[in-house]
Parts: sequence; C-alpha cells; structure tokens
Amino acid sequence: MPTPAAFPPSIDRLLGLAADRGLVARFGRGRVKSELRAVADLFRYGEAAPRVDGEAALAERLVDAAAARLWSRRPPGPARVVNATGVLLHTNLGRAPLAEAARAAVLRASGFSTLELDLSTGGRGRRGEHVRPLLLELFGAGRLGLDALAVTNAAAALLLALDTVANGRPVVVSRGELVAIGGDFRVPSILARSGATLLEVGTTNRTTEGDYREALEAGAGAVLKVHPSNYRIVGFTEEVPIAALSKLTRQHAVPLVFDAGSGATERLPELALRLDELPSGALDAGADLVCFSGDKLLGGPQAGILLGGAELVGRASRNPLARALRPDKLALAALAATLDLHLSGRRGEIPLYRMLAADLGGLATRAEAIARGAAGAGLSCAVVDTEAVAGGGSGAEATMESRAVAISGPFPAGELASRLREGDLPVIGRIEAGRLLLDLRTVAPEEDSELLEALVGAARSLALPEG
Repeated sequence: MPTPAAFPPSIDRLLGLAADRGLVARFGRGRVKSELRAVADLFRYGEAAPRVDGEAALAERLVDAAAARLWSRRPPGPARVVNATGVLLHTNLGRAPLAEAARAAVLRASGFSTLELDLSTGGRGRRGEHVRPLLLELFGAGRLGLDALAVTNAAAALLLALDTVANGRPVVVSRGELVAIGGDFRVPSILARSGATLLEVGTTNRTTEGDYREALEAGAGAVLKVHPSNYRIVGFTEEVPIAALSKLTRQHAVPLVFDAGSGATERLPELALRLDELPSGALDAGADLVCFSGDKLLGGPQAGILLGGAELVGRASRNPLARALRPDKLALAALAATLDLHLSGRRGEIPLYRMLAADLGGLATRAEAIARGAAGAGLSCAVVDTEAVAGGGSGAEATMESRAVAISGPFPAGELASRLREGDLPVIGRIEAGRLLLDLRTVAPEEDSELLEALVGAARSLALPEG
C-alpha cells in the first residue's frame, strides 16, 4: 500500500458537514459516506489536492467534491438516449419508443387505477379487458368466434400457447423454422419449457406436406409454424403455407399455432402493411392461434399477443401460467393507447411508423443543418446515403434508405462516440469505415437540437488540453 501524501479530516467530521448541507437526507448516509471516503482517498494519496489553507477549508472542499459526485449520478433505471444508430427497434435501447398518447396513459395508470375494478358495478374487473376489445376491433373485424389475450412478450405468448394446446405431447416444427433470435429466444427451448416435446420434420431447406402428414399420423398434438423474422433460406427450398397446413391439422383434429414474430419484410416500408397480413392473414388462412410481438408490429410497449379461436384463447387465459405471464398496469396502459392510435387512424403519431414514413428529402435537410452546426465546432462532417435496419430480431435484410451525418475528424471516431455516450443526454451512433455515423431516420425531429448540442459539447471537450 502506498504511503499517504496527506491526511484528510476524519470521515465523521466530513459526514457531519454533509449532513448539515442536506446531503444525507437526500442521498442516504451509506451512499454519502462512500463518496466521502472516495474523495478523501484521492486527497490522501495525492491524486486530488485542493489548494486551501486550514483544515476547515479542506473539509469544506472535500465535501464539495463529494457533493458534486453525488449530484452528477444518473437517476436509477434506464436513462433516455438519442438513438442515432439507424436501428428502428434497437433491443439495447428499449425497442419501440412510445407515442405521446402511450406515455400519457402510463402516467395516468401509475397511481391507483382501474386495473381490476369494474366502475359500473364496483366489483372486481378483468385486467385483460383494457386491451381485449381493442385487439378484437383491430384484428378481428368481420371474424366470428375470435378472442385475444395479452401477456408480457412474444416468447411468453408462444410458451402459453404451447403449454395450453400440447403439454406433454409432440409438437411438429419444420427444421427450417427452429429459429433463434438473439441469445435468449430459441424455439426448441420454449417448446421444452412448455412441457411439449419437439418433433422435427423435413430438412433445413425443404419441408413438404408429406413430412407434416407423417408426423400427424404418428400422434403429434399440435403443429407450430414460425415466421423466420431474422433470416432467409434461398435456393432449393420448399415450405408449406398456412392454408395447406390448416387442412392437414383439421383432418387430424389438432391445433395449428403460428408464431408471427416481428413480421418484418426485406424492405422496411412494407412493414406497415404487415399489420393486416400478419397476424390477421394467418387467421384467415386457417391458423388456430397466432402469437406476435406488441412492440415490433404495433410500435407499442413490449407485449405478447395471442389471437385465435375463443375456445383455445379461453383455455390459455385459464392456464395457471397466464397469471405468471400477465402484463402489469403500465404495459397495459401503453398497449391500450397504442391500439387506440391504430384504430383512430393516427398511426403517424407512433414513433415507429413515423420513422418508417420519414421521407429522404426531409432526412437530408435535417442532416445538412446538423452537419453545418457541427462543422462550426471544428468537426469534419458530410451528409451521406446509408441504410436503416429494422432491428429487434428482424435481421439485417429488413432495411430502408436513410441519410446520416458522417464525422471523419479531427478526433478518432471511437473517442467521439465514447464522449457522446458519456454526455448528460447520451447520443448513440455507429462507426463505419472509420467514421462516426449519426443516422437521422431514428432521431425524432424534435431531438435535432439536442443532438447538435451534444455533438458540439463532445467536440469542445475533446479539444480541451489535458489537465
């Protein structure tokens, strides 16, 4: 252990001064004491030596330093960032940003609320009824005998569906659809947790009606078809569409479950059309249960949706797992508000759909304004063509054209990116070919000034001489 260069006042004395300033009441005794020890150690070993005369002045200065550290702490929990990555549904950044209406709904529901209260009777209500009628109105128009259930996420919806229809029995899945999304969602793992057993059919690139028929004749309890959101198999391929599968499953009196996944297409502009094709199209084609993600298709909070025949969905809602997988009041409030925006023709207020609809001319104009401002701070900037991606497990091929501010100097891209991440409002970009790219498709127009302010601040801080 190094020899102390100086000795600070006692921690008890510093703690007393901190208490007099209200720091203990604001941050807690343990946290304040920990910060006081940290600044005292910096002084003790010569890493920080305030130039003051007298022990009293030194004590005040050390408490000042601890207070600065305490007040600079980020609030607990996820912090707001500006997403300039060009990834619309960025898993690390919280997937879909909520619409203003959804945020307001979350605030309304954050206190005491009518989560499970029926105001007309004063008795207990059902929490699912906050979203069930909206889901049926959006996806079930003209369809009889349909029901809907919301759970925590798409994996939970699939788990609940499989546990309900095939617990302990084989579930048929094409080998070409045994997908993994990220590191956590794997179809075989979900099947295992549901209590069902996996019965693989076909090959990676080809699965035929005969493959499914053979498995059904051997006693399979259900068929699962999975939309391959994050990959494609091309070339010598064959798969069985939902309509043909439905004829087979009805002949053998077993349910057909379709996991619609993200519904992403090869080109992102088509995603808005998939709301009608998936999952409603799957129901029309003969699927008995459809699972999909509330954030990926709707642009709302993380949620899993189960749609299907009233008998099967009713069984799922009575499954003991349904209680463990039910959404909380905040997710339900945000989901209800997002569904209402779709139903009222205000989809453009949903950030995901606003990003999809942003025109290239507008993106270029915004990028040029930011580039001019950043150039005034000494940064070498250009507006470049780029591609935004879907993200959220949708795969790199789900892309659309975009425009970005490319910064090539005078600071290394990694250093500038790091300084932007460490700012009061973190800005997250991406590095390509040695340049920092800030993609405007994923930046809301109202965030442009904040992005520029953060960029100028980062450049100035990097330009300051060390020490």
